[in-house]
Amino acid sequence: MNRAVPGQDGYGRGYVTVRAAAGVWRWRRNALCRATDRREAWTALVALLLMLSAAPALGWLCDSLTDESLQRTVRAERAERRATTAIVLRAAPAAPRLATDPEVSSEHTSRTSVTARWKAPDGTERSSTVTTLSRRTAPGSAVEIWTDRSGRPVPRPMDAPTARTHAALAGVGVTLLAVGAVEGCRRLIVRRMVRGRYERIDRDWAAAGPDWGRTGTGG
Repeated sequence: MNRAVPGQDGYGRGYVTVRAAAGVWRWRRNALCRATDRREAWTALVALLLMLSAAPALGWLCDSLTDESLQRTVRAERAERRATTAIVLRAAPAAPRLATDPEVSSEHTSRTSVTARWKAPDGTERSSTVTTLSRRTAPGSAVEIWTDRSGRPVPRPMDAPTARTHAALAGVGVTLLAVGAVEGCRRLIVRRMVRGRYERIDRDWAAAGPDWGRTGTGG
């Protein structure tokens, strides 16, 4: 028996979830409609509803929770870090311009490493290699750096717009993953339905026997 391949037969070719969901209405009174056709259509309809409702809801929830967490981080970093003016002593050895600061939104300037000195909150002088966004890095130039409460250099704190962008990207990612998971489950369910359909056909052919349709066999 020439068995059709799922995804390549009349029902599978060009098969998409929306068209399958529409089959619930199209097949409702068709005499040729099989029970498996209705189940496949209902499966597609449920999957479509989940994609349109549950997936965006999960994305929104992830966006909200991530944004809330990142905004707390922004506030904590702002409270613990302070901007300090440092005096450039010399360029840091083998210090090329570094990549864009990932924690600064909409700033595409590069950072430069220099050796500088500054005063800690307790008044003691500190010196170390730090990075700065300033283009004026000649010895004696004043640059802005960020330090913690003890005066040690730390990265610039994340700003609110950057946190919001990260949260939005996380929400979009979760939405897409949810949509993919629903579609994957739908395909697995339909594949099992198709496999069960072919198994029933094989059993019916086996029960009919090789003499099916011959005169006197009752077929």
